[in-house]
Amino acid sequence: MAPLKIIGGGYGRTGTDSLRIALDTLGYKTFHMKRFWEDPTINPDDFYQAQLNPKDTDWDTLYKDHDAAIDWPTVNFYQELLERYPEAKVILTVRSADSWYESIKNTIHKNALLRGDSWRDPAHERHLYYRMVYYACMDGFVCDAEKFQDEKLVKKMYLDHIDQVKLHVPKDQLLVMELGEGWENLCKFLNKDVPSTPYPKTNSTSDFKQYFKSKNEQLGFV
Repeated sequence: MAPLKIIGGGYGRTGTDSLRIALDTLGYKTFHMKRFWEDPTINPDDFYQAQLNPKDTDWDTLYKDHDAAIDWPTVNFYQELLERYPEAKVILTVRSADSWYESIKNTIHKNALLRGDSWRDPAHERHLYYRMVYYACMDGFVCDAEKFQDEKLVKKMYLDHIDQVKLHVPKDQLLVMELGEGWENLCKFLNKDVPSTPYPKTNSTSDFKQYFKSKNEQLGFV
């Protein structure tokens, strides 16, 4: 289905899952981190290798069944994707650094601590996924107990990323979308009619915990 028409520029925990549902509602087929749990045919190692060698990646193959891609790991190569798909539009989802850090701490980071060092163990059944996630989430900072304690630095990395997206992406191709926004600006940006249904509101901290509680139980984590 590639080429991509939509590229996500925002880190995880900035409303990307709600945006995923919104884009699907508007007719796109959206790639998101959750796809690794929903489609066993997607190889997380392909995305890990893309992070190591973005210049040598076949993006059409990587996103072959999608025309929109948001959240991690996609956000790590938004520049390469925009170079490959110069007509694509970029959506930068944002929220305050304080609320973002708190959300990350209680979701992705906490879940990563349950996994321990399983991302280092090639014998672990989810090794390839966990290794991809470790490096996808700010080069290990989100999933590392010691690194994540440096709250000031992690927040700075988040804010610096936002600044870089705004600097790199042409203004007429960029939508900065605040957490909690509805359909209006998004649909205007994409030249789509506003749906009659409310804008999605999903993957809150409690939703995240419930979703991954079942996944962790399936894999033997408590």
